[in-house]
Amino acid sequence: MSESTEPIVRNSSADRDSAGVQPLLELHDLDTDIALRRGTVHALDGVSFEVMPGETLGVVGESGSGKTMTALSIMGLLPQGGQVTGGQILFEGRDLRSLAADEVRRIRGVRMGMVFQDPLTSLNPTMRIGVQVAEPLRVHEKVGKAEARERAIEILRRVGMPRPDRIVDNYPHELSGGMRQRVAIAMALVCSPRLLIADEPTTALDVTTQRQILELIDDLREEFGMAVILVTHDLGVIAGRADRVAVMYAGRVVETAATGELFRSPRHRYTEALMEALPESAIREAGEHARLYSIPGLPPDLSRPLTGCRFAARCRHVTDECRTTEVTLSPGTHQHACLHPVPAASAGPVTLPSPVRIEVEPAPEPAAPPPGPDGPAVTPVLSVRSLVKDYAAHGRGFLRRDAGQVSAVADVSFEVGPGETFGLVGESGCGKSTVGRLAVGLERPTAGQIVLDGTDIAGLAGRERRRMHRRVQLMFQDSYAAMNPRMRVDAILAEPLEIQKVGDGAARRARIANLLDQVGLSRRVLERYPHEFSGGQLQRIGLARSLALQPRLIVGDEPVSALDVSIQAQVLNLMKDLQRELGLAYVFISHDLSVVDYMADRIGVMYLGKLVEIGPAREVVRAARHPYTQALIDAVPSITPNPAAARDGITIRGELPSALNPPTGCRFRTRCPLAQEICETEPPLAGDRHQVACHFPLRPESSAASPRTGAAA
Repeated sequence: MSESTEPIVRNSSADRDSAGVQPLLELHDLDTDIALRRGTVHALDGVSFEVMPGETLGVVGESGSGKTMTALSIMGLLPQGGQVTGGQILFEGRDLRSLAADEVRRIRGVRMGMVFQDPLTSLNPTMRIGVQVAEPLRVHEKVGKAEARERAIEILRRVGMPRPDRIVDNYPHELSGGMRQRVAIAMALVCSPRLLIADEPTTALDVTTQRQILELIDDLREEFGMAVILVTHDLGVIAGRADRVAVMYAGRVVETAATGELFRSPRHRYTEALMEALPESAIREAGEHARLYSIPGLPPDLSRPLTGCRFAARCRHVTDECRTTEVTLSPGTHQHACLHPVPAASAGPVTLPSPVRIEVEPAPEPAAPPPGPDGPAVTPVLSVRSLVKDYAAHGRGFLRRDAGQVSAVADVSFEVGPGETFGLVGESGCGKSTVGRLAVGLERPTAGQIVLDGTDIAGLAGRERRRMHRRVQLMFQDSYAAMNPRMRVDAILAEPLEIQKVGDGAARRARIANLLDQVGLSRRVLERYPHEFSGGQLQRIGLARSLALQPRLIVGDEPVSALDVSIQAQVLNLMKDLQRELGLAYVFISHDLSVVDYMADRIGVMYLGKLVEIGPAREVVRAARHPYTQALIDAVPSITPNPAAARDGITIRGELPSALNPPTGCRFRTRCPLAQEICETEPPLAGDRHQVACHFPLRPESSAASPRTGAAA
């Protein structure tokens, strides 16, 4: 691999040492406990690291590793029952634990800022945006109302908010996810802090908005000269944005190093396992049908006494010594706490450790759509033809007059063959989920056909429509929200069988037991409630429920977007195993092209209600023809980022246009760097196997699939 794939490192340890710069923030043996009714959770145990002025430190690990708890401990915002019980938090040389509450509150409001994971829940829904952004100024700097409003408008302008003088009078629910995240960043920066803590700032955002937010944080770091702690479970985000990385597991830092060094040569076995669980690692090492490495088991219970290495129970290289010996971080610039570390890589090109080979049956060739006169026709499981879905929009006020039609889906057509996975990708608001709801019959189309096993389900009603659901099911993004919290798992799994009147009680119990075996869950879970499970376990239960009626097609609406990389690998492997075993067809909806690239046989790319590109997955990802598709690919974070590709790639600017009044002609033209006057006329989907709706496609259909950067071969 060429030198250009090395993660970008802006401030090396040598540079800092030679300059004699003092750390802005230092944590020394930080301990944090959370008191619960069932006991005390030791959330942090001896966490130590430092952050230099102007530096970005990435903190990465699975859910429950202590990332967010570390950020909240620094900010003094621990949840009820939380308390820092040991260690030091030195900020600008002063220990925050020794200061009075009023002094800490002022430092937290002025010198430190924090961006929370979900801006919608961290913003007050009853207060206008301008009031919330200006609040720190009025509280800490005693600024007047008029001046605070002007400064709020200015900081909103600096974080790239369109029309900030109007946005200040809006409420949070009136803004898109990306705009709300910009508001949260503006609130954290309005007092010009020296340290910004960003806790999973892009988790719920699509890749283009995520790229805009991360670039914004980078630009503001340079402008304000502040340090950043970037908390995330996304290794690709860390690789492209951080100067140094701290990997956390079970309340401890298990490895820390400069970003380039850590991704070139990870030493701790947990870091190695996280990298191997990524779809891009599996595809690069063994192709599209490789099995993802899945970290077995779950993190330890931090309310119980622990001895030895905390990763021992899940590690492939564990020995008896690991279970009994406490391991501390090794000295040096690349520190790790592992008795059997990954051998250090020699200096040279960046390479990833080879994943452990797991023997699996070769995946069968996916069924293709009807091939025409040269071969026998294959009847599609699902055929979507000229699908249209419009929603009536209503104005504000008492009379709520009609304000027009929202064009959510506009003339979309595609097919899914038996045993095939069709990936549907695009930004939030492009119509992906609407297509999914239409395909499973949760909504009726305005026009067009949805043909399932030869039957147009759009016109079904009553008993016929209910029976149709035996053949198609939906797998939700948030399995917990899709389940009744007052029902036990046995009732949740039995519900579709009871509604469809399938079998008697004994037959249903046998079917439920078989479902649990298929998704890898113990039968002891049947007596538990949804809140007692982890996210990965809930997604397995959701998959089991969608399989209860033995459907031919499952529509997965962002089924792994909220999961850690290790849990994501487990769910994706399970979905592929079940597809192979049961002959399932999937419509896999996601904004993450790396996941869709791994899962799908064919991909359709949607923008503002329209399909702009459709073709074989390998060709779409490696030889994209539409500028929008290429922009999505360029925005995907990678653990081996290519600075040249990032500099020369296509970047989408601005917000998605309103579906209430979409642009004429090509709907992407208002954000497309290649747009010309002819783009005001609508381009049709054109091509054979690989179709594109663009007047200026990036490459001809015959272009060979190229590396992941998307450059033409």
